[in-house]
Formats: sequence, structure tokens, C-alpha cells
Amino acid sequence: MTELPDRRTRLLAAAAVELQGLADVLVPLGTLFADAGHELYLVGGSVRDAVLGRLSGDLDFTTDARPEQVDELLRDWADARWDTGIAFGTISVRKGDLIIEITTFRADAYDRVSRNPQVRFGDSLDDDLVRRDFTINAMAVRVGRDGAQDFCDPLDGLSAALAGVIDTPATPEESFADDPLRMLRAIRFVSQLGFRLAPRVQEAITAMAEQIDRITVERIRVELDKTIAGEHPLEAIDLLVETGLAERVLPEIPGMRLTIDEHHQHKDVYQHSLTVLRQAIDLEEGDPDLVLRWAALLHDIGKPATRRHESGGGVSFHHHEVVGAKMVRKRMRALKYPKAVVDDVAQLVFLHLRFHGYGDGTWTDSAVRRYVTDAGDLLDRLHKLVRADCTTRNKRRARRLQENYDHLEQRIADLAAAEDLQRVRPDLDGNAIMELLDLPPGPLVGQAWRYLKELRLDRGPLSRDEAEEALRQWWAERRAAADG
Repeated sequence: MTELPDRRTRLLAAAAVELQGLADVLVPLGTLFADAGHELYLVGGSVRDAVLGRLSGDLDFTTDARPEQVDELLRDWADARWDTGIAFGTISVRKGDLIIEITTFRADAYDRVSRNPQVRFGDSLDDDLVRRDFTINAMAVRVGRDGAQDFCDPLDGLSAALAGVIDTPATPEESFADDPLRMLRAIRFVSQLGFRLAPRVQEAITAMAEQIDRITVERIRVELDKTIAGEHPLEAIDLLVETGLAERVLPEIPGMRLTIDEHHQHKDVYQHSLTVLRQAIDLEEGDPDLVLRWAALLHDIGKPATRRHESGGGVSFHHHEVVGAKMVRKRMRALKYPKAVVDDVAQLVFLHLRFHGYGDGTWTDSAVRRYVTDAGDLLDRLHKLVRADCTTRNKRRARRLQENYDHLEQRIADLAAAEDLQRVRPDLDGNAIMELLDLPPGPLVGQAWRYLKELRLDRGPLSRDEAEEALRQWWAERRAAADG
């Protein structure tokens, strides 16, 4: 019976230690507001993360001071400040390496048509906390002349944090009607914190999933990226699918369910894709790689559209990588991803199957060069994606696939050492081509350049004499064909 109080005590003590490390900021900031007769509280995600031992360099505060007063108080204290959020009561500043946001107590109302609140400033901390999205984000710590002082938790967010549960201060139906983006945020916290949804929260999301259509695609994209970049993205993606949110924002993912893969190794392509995502994450080095993670999750989205039942009971998905790459482009463009991200994810999806033509090392050097050239800067990610895509339960087959890829990587390394594969270019540049063939700048120079590049991929590096001879021969054959 004493375990829960003991755990609460330990968490609060750990949070106090975390905040003590920020005393050089909290003490002068608290003094600044106290001297002016105002209250100041560290609040929201900053308190949650302090309790969980994962405090970052971004701090959120709330205060009874109005925005103009906050701006004046911080004018000489901050290293930099900006007021782009002042209409919502927020003043942002930078102090050293910290980014600090201070927002006036809020008691907003929502029109429940958009997600934009009708901003109304409040007079008390409790009014401010009760309007927040989740109880774990409705904890506060008073900051005064001595720094962090009193812990305020009127909605018992600490118990939710202890239990690892995401719940809403009001009913989830009210909360999500006010701001449907909170449904995606709830699932994002599952990924980031490893928590679970309170049953009533999951039921409300399932019942209200269509409300997410009120949210702009830009905000949806941000939440999706934070979700897939979390520590527990598979659980979160499952929730997106189970609640019906995925059907509204990424329908290609639930579309993979119940599509049996060609090896009959998985219940469906969806489960296979989650496994590939998990294995790709295991291969990451350093920070989460959003391009790799999206490619891993989406690499087989073309399978449902290309599924064919073959004679003898087999199933095929011919050219699903081509169809999948097109689907990736369409969906990610609809979500307004940057062009570079769309191109990279689509190219990885397009290339992920090519290795399976390698067999037991039967590729020529020319084929290896083309594999490297087509991957370009994505080669390292392609290595990881292809390795992650091996999910067979047949240990002998899995070992053979990994050994074959080891062999391919070694061949790439050997060719790279001899030929500088990362910079495969024709052996003559445009100026040399124009001089040799007596051509002005124009399309013919580009065609000659592409011919030399193909030659370079097929035969490897050529001497200048060899390249010039090959180019003269190509030019002569073109002219003869034109004359004929």
C-alpha cells in the first residue's frame, strides 16, 4: 500500500533535482516576476518531462501578467525575444541555450468548427490547467525568488504519469471537440512516452475520428513525424489504425491489412511493414531517421493494388515497388512534405526490391555501379532498408539473404575504392565533348554526355583516349543513321 506514495515522492524528488539544475535561470526569472507582483509557474510538458527525468532545453511558463507586461519584464533579461505569439498571450525568448515561452493564464472557448480558440485570458492557474489537453500536461511548479518551489497538481496528472496513462482533464469528447488535433497528440504521446490511452480516450477517438478533417494537413504532418520519430512508434501506429484515424490521414497503412504476402510468412503486409520499421529503427545510428522510418513503413503500400492470384494458389505483387513509389509521392505531397523528403522516401520505396535480383552474387560490375548510382546519397539508408526488409522466419533463408547483402556491400566497397563510385561521371565533360565533336551548346551535347555516362557505368573508368574513341564512334553511327 505504501508503494504508490513512495513512487510519488521519488518522482517529485527527481523532478526537483532536474529543476535545480536550471536554478541559474529559474531564480532570476522568478525574482523578476515576484518583484513586479506577478505569479509565475513552470507548466505543461516542461513539468511532465521533469517528473519523467527527460527535461529538454525548451521551457514553458504561465503567468497572471498580461503579454505586454511579460514583454516589458523580459526586455532587458533575455538574450533575444520575439512576440509572434502575442495574440495568443505568448512571449518567447532565448536565454543562453534555453528557449522559453511565457503565456498569460488562459480560459479559452472554442467554436468547434476550426481548432482555433477564442482567446480569453484567465485569472487563475486552475482555470489555465483545466483547459489543457491531458492531465499529464496539467501539472505546474510555482517559480519564485528561490526558483522552483511548490508543485501544483489539481487534476492529479502525477498519478496518470505514474500509471503511464494518457487521459483528459474534461471528458475526452469535450476535449477533442474543442481541438481534434488532440486525438493525434494523444497517440503521439504513446509513441514518445510509451504510455497507453485511457479506455475512454481511445473510445472517444474511435467515435470522433472524422473530426480530424477539421485540422490542416500541415499540423497533421507535424504530429505524424513526431509519432514515427518516437521511441514506441509501432504501438502508436497500431492505435492510428485501430481508432480509424489512419483511415483519415494515411489510408494506405490500414489498406495493407489482410493482404497476405507472397511468402505467406505474415498474417498481412501491414504486420510485415511494422516489423520492417522496427528492424530499420534497430539499424539507426544516432537520432531518428525520418526518411528511413517512413520508407520502412511505406515500402510495401503498392502491394494491395498489385496483388494477383497465380495458378497453383500463389500470390504475386509484380511492380509493387513502382506503384508504391507513386503512392508515396501522392500521399506525402497531399500532406505537404518538403519535396526533398518526398523524393527520398519515394526513391527508397522504388529501389527496395532491386537487391532481390542479386541472387548469389550474379550481378555484373555494371549492375553494381547502377545500384550505387541510382541510390546516390540514399545508399546507406537503402542498405538499412533492404536488411530490415528481411523478416522471414526461415533462419536458413534469412542467413542467406544477409550473407548475399554482405557480399554486395563488399563489392560496392571494392569498386568504390577503385573507381570513386560516389561520383560516377562521364570521362569527358561538356566542354571536351563540344570541342571534340565541334558542337555548340545544346541538346546534342547532353545526349553525348548521357551516352558517356552509360558507358562509364557499363565499363568502369576509361582513359581519355578510350573515351574520345568511343564518343567518335557513337557520333559517326548517329550521323550515318541520320543520313540513311
